[in-house]
Parts: sequence; structure tokens; C-alpha cells
Amino acid sequence: MKQKYLLFTAILFISIINSYSQNTRKNERNDIGWYNYFGTFKLNNKYSIHSEYQLRRDNFITDKQQGLLRLGLNYQLNPKVQFRLGYAWIETYPYGETPINGMGKDFTEHRAFQMVTLTDKISKVDISHRFMLEQRWVGRYSNAGLSTEDEFPLLNRFRYMIRVQIPLKGDKIENKTPYIAAYDELFIGFGKNVNENIFDQNRIGLVLGYRFNNTLRIEAGYLNQTLQLGREVSNQNVFQSNNGFIINTNFSFDLSKKENK
Repeated sequence: MKQKYLLFTAILFISIINSYSQNTRKNERNDIGWYNYFGTFKLNNKYSIHSEYQLRRDNFITDKQQGLLRLGLNYQLNPKVQFRLGYAWIETYPYGETPINGMGKDFTEHRAFQMVTLTDKISKVDISHRFMLEQRWVGRYSNAGLSTEDEFPLLNRFRYMIRVQIPLKGDKIENKTPYIAAYDELFIGFGKNVNENIFDQNRIGLVLGYRFNNTLRIEAGYLNQTLQLGREVSNQNVFQSNNGFIINTNFSFDLSKKENK
């Protein structure tokens, strides 16, 4: 009798929590396509320049979601540890049922970031851990009549990504090697301007890749982005479940060889 009572109480408690969660949370879904360029320019054994541009689209390709330009300076401490400092420019557009900006406007964001990547290899599996801090100056409008942002409050964010990849032939990823990779990245906001979204977003990806040579590597596959807006809408937290595909084109240029000629 006591066990039945405890079971009934547990079911009732879960039902109440689930009902409350549904009432305070709004879920939306978008179809996305991300088309990305990454370029690394090696200066010497220690330093290299990182560049990237990401064209992020809603409805797979027809509508704008976001554009991102990122530049950074890499320092290779040793074969397993790399540091990066840099700047990013982002333009976010109104998309989906509930735009990220409350006035339905596009907005600019400026970022400074600091990053460290740790890499390791277990048998044929390459593993990387990426830790990133971002200082984000996110554009806002003090009133709806403005055509450009007049406020740029500072938001802080921490990111952690784990990525594993394995060759589909041979024991390592070298030239003319296909491979598969999976990753998960968590975004956590902190600081006085964090608003509603301490949990900012999470990204999960599963891609097939091919390394053509030392210069070119291409990846394509599935991407899921779960994103929480930094504001409530009708007393509800808004979560976007954005699903689609991602295409990465990775270039690597060794400028140090030209200097040594």
C-alpha cells in the first residue's frame, strides 16, 4: 500500500512539473542551412592566422538567419595545445516565428574571444576539447523608431565543445581519407546582463568529411541548434529547435614554406 502511495505521489509530482514547464516554455522549430568557410594561414611553427565566414540561412537557404566573420591569431604551445585570440563580427536577422530582437529588427554584434583547444588521440579516434570565453557587445534599439542600434551592452559567454572524429579507412586522417565526425557544443551566459538565458544554446553535429590534401578538407552533415531567447514572450521562455544541414570548407595554407625558399 505504501509503495502504491509513493508511486502515485511521484507520478502526480512529475505531471505537475511537466504541466508547469509546458505553460512557461514556448517551443519553435526552424529549418536551417549553414555554409561555412574556414582558413588557416601558417606563419611559422608557433603562429598562424585563423579566418572564417559563416553564411547561416533559415528555410535551408531562402531566408537570412545570421552572418558571421571571425579572425584570430593562433599560438601552438605544443602539438596538443593551441591558444587563440580574436575578434568576430555578427549580423543577426529576424527569422522564424519569434525574432531574437524584440522589435523584429536585425542587429549587429561585436565580439572579442579567447580560446584554448586540447587535442588527443586514442587508437584511431581523434578527440578535441575547445574552451572559449566571449565578450559580446550586442546591438539594441532604445525605441522602435531607430534605424540603427544605439546601445551595445556587454554580455559574457562561456563555450565548451567536444569533438571526436575517426577515419573511414586506415588508422589516421591523411590525404585522400574520408572520415566521420561528431561534436557537441554548450553555450552558457554569465554576468549582470545575462537576462533569461544562462543556458544560451547547444549545438550537435554529425558530419562526413574528406581530406583531399594538405590544403583542402570538406565536411557536410546534420546540425541541431537548441537556442533560448534572452527574453520572455507572454511570460514564456522561448526555445528554438533549429534543425538542418551544415557544410564546412576548410583551407590550410603554409606560408612558412614560401619564406624558407
